[in-house]
Amino acid sequence: MKNVFLSLLVTTASACVLQLFLPWWTIALAAFAVAYFVKQNSFAAFLSAFVAVFLLWVVYAYMLSSANENILATKIAELLKQLTKDSVTTLYLITGLIGGLVSGLGALTGSLAAKRKQ
Repeated sequence: MKNVFLSLLVTTASACVLQLFLPWWTIALAAFAVAYFVKQNSFAAFLSAFVAVFLLWVVYAYMLSSANENILATKIAELLKQLTKDSVTTLYLITGLIGGLVSGLGALTGSLAAKRKQ
C-alpha cells in the first residue's frame, strides 16, 4: 500500500513537471520510470498511474476551462455531441480517461520490464 501511494504521488508530480516543457505523451515516460523503480505488481502499477494522471488531467482541464467560463469546452462538447451529450463534465472525464490509459499502459510496461530484468 505504501508503494502504491508513493507511486501515485511521484507519477503525478513528474507528469505535471514534464508536461510543462515536453509533449503530452511524456506522461507515459514518467509512469514507466516510476513503475520501473518502485516495486509493485503490474495491476497496482497500472492503477496508480491511471489514477494519478486521470486526476491530474481532469483537475487541470477544469482549471483551464473555468478561467474562461467554459467557453471553449462548451464548444468542444458540442462538436463531440455523440460522445459527450453536450456535457462539459463528460468532456473532462474523457480527457482524464485518455491520459489515464496512456500513463497506465506506460506504468504497466515499466513494471513488466522491471520484472523481466530480475
